[in-house]
Order: sequence, then C-alpha cells, then structure tokens
Amino acid sequence: MASPAAFRHIKANIVLYGALLANLGIAIAKFVAAAISGSSSMLSESVHSLVDSGNQLLLLYGQAQAKRPADRFHPFGYGRELYFWAFVVAILIFAGGAGASLYEGWTHITNPEPLRNPTINYVVLAVAASLEGTSWTIAVREFATRRGNANWWQAIRQSKDPAGFIVIFEDSAALLGLAIAAGGVWASHAMGEPRIDGLASIAIGLILAAVAMLLAREAKGLLIGESADPALITAIWSLLEQRSEISAVNHVRTIHTSPDAVFVAISADFDDQLTMGEGETLIESIEADLKTASPQISSIYIRPEKRCNAIIQQRPSSF
Repeated sequence: MASPAAFRHIKANIVLYGALLANLGIAIAKFVAAAISGSSSMLSESVHSLVDSGNQLLLLYGQAQAKRPADRFHPFGYGRELYFWAFVVAILIFAGGAGASLYEGWTHITNPEPLRNPTINYVVLAVAASLEGTSWTIAVREFATRRGNANWWQAIRQSKDPAGFIVIFEDSAALLGLAIAAGGVWASHAMGEPRIDGLASIAIGLILAAVAMLLAREAKGLLIGESADPALITAIWSLLEQRSEISAVNHVRTIHTSPDAVFVAISADFDDQLTMGEGETLIESIEADLKTASPQISSIYIRPEKRCNAIIQQRPSSF
C-alpha cells in the first residue's frame, strides 16, 4: 500500500502523472494502428506521444532533483535544476517529435504507399482525443487555479513552474495533431492520394517545432534567472519604505531559485544615527517581516549603503 507521502506526491503532480499515463496508452495504440494501416501521420503521432511520455518522466525527475536540500556546493539549493530539464524537454520535442514527423512525412511523399484499412486509425484517434482531452482539462484546471487575474498568455509568461504550462502546450499540440492526422488519413483514403498523409505528417512536425521553440524560450528565461512577480517586488518596496529607520531604498533585486523560492537582495540607506547593534536588530526585523509577508522569500541579503554611493533603482510605481 502506498504511503501518505506517496499519495501527497501524486496529488501534487497530478498534471504530470495524468499526462504520462495518457501518453503511454496512446503511444502504444498509435504504433499498432500505424503498423496495421501504414499511415505516415499516424506513425508521426505515435512518436509524438512517445516523446511526450519521456518528457513527463524527465519533468518528474527534475522535480525530484530540485527538492534536494542546499549543500556547500549549492548554497541556494537545486531548485533551478527543474528549469534545466524543462529546457531538455523542449529540445526533445524539437529533435524527437518534430524531427521524426518531418522525416517520416517527407519519406511518405517521396515514396508513397497506399493506406491499408484506415478504420483502425479512426478508432485509435478517437480514443487518443478522449485521453488527451482529459489530460488537457486537468492541466488547464490546475493552471487556472494559480493564474489569478492575469490572462492565459501573461500567466504562462510569468509562471515560474514549467511543469504546468509544458503539459498544456504538449496536450494542445497533441489535440491539434490528432485533428490533422485524422484529416490526412481521411483525405488520403477518399482521394486515393497517399502523399496527403505525408503532408499531414509534415504539418504535425511544424506544429511541434513551433511549440518546442516557444517552450525553449520560456525555459531559457527561467534557467538564466527571472525576477519575482511584480506584485511581490512592490510589496517589498512598500514594507521597506514604511521603516522610519531607512532614509531611502536604493534597489530591490530578486531572482527565483526554484518555482516557489525567491532570493531578495536589498540596498538601503540607513539612518546615520543608528548604532551597529540597532542596525543588526533592524535587519533581523526586516527579514522576519519579509518572510512573513511572503513564504516564497527563502533568502534575503540586506546591504546598508549610502544613497550617493549606490546604484539607484527607480521604485516600481505600477505594473
């Protein structure tokens, strides 16, 4: 029997596990259908589902690695390792999914073979659409609970957790690919032109390439390091400016060290009348207030610095 910790882990990663189970079942069914019917677009979809299954495993592995505690070699922990594996996923979608689909499509166009018994394709595509649709619905609902008032595109651009939006992109591309594959199989059979099925496979490959490049761009930003949510930065400024012991806030800089951990670096001009002991007490009080204000703030560095000697950052007024 699974432990309570295992159940909590599965619940926390329901999007990835749902997508993994769906894609494994779909991949097997598609490979069988492709072997029976000889459909190029169905074979492309088979590779697509197999690649997606591997992607979910990599993201689960990345999440496990990211939870390792900090050590002397990685004092801020391993949280950003998840961003590395998200970038690897984007590369796999491009090389594995898009590359295989484009190659298979071109091969089918240059050496066309008539489809054999396309009925099995329609059955598998219908089942696949049902499973992919279920996975997509789970991913969208989970992401919707975290996007707040932002629109979908803004929420994806601002998200620091790649697992959620990667599954949304993958499943969206999969549903579109299924529609194209179904159209390609039908047109090839109805018109007696097997090259159409090859064109459908190329179209699927181009969609996967576009999704891969989009995901790679988002993963690259996270891997390099992105600042915290603008609302959190504004809250930090406000909290600091409320302190009478601080003459001026020079800058507030933030970076995500994991999806749910933020490092904050602050430069502020302290009142000249403060003693060293009072300054230390003030810094401890500010750190406590910041961590109370946002559990995401995991590490804080506060540097007392004269405003005339500091690099000044304009206070964010609105976002």
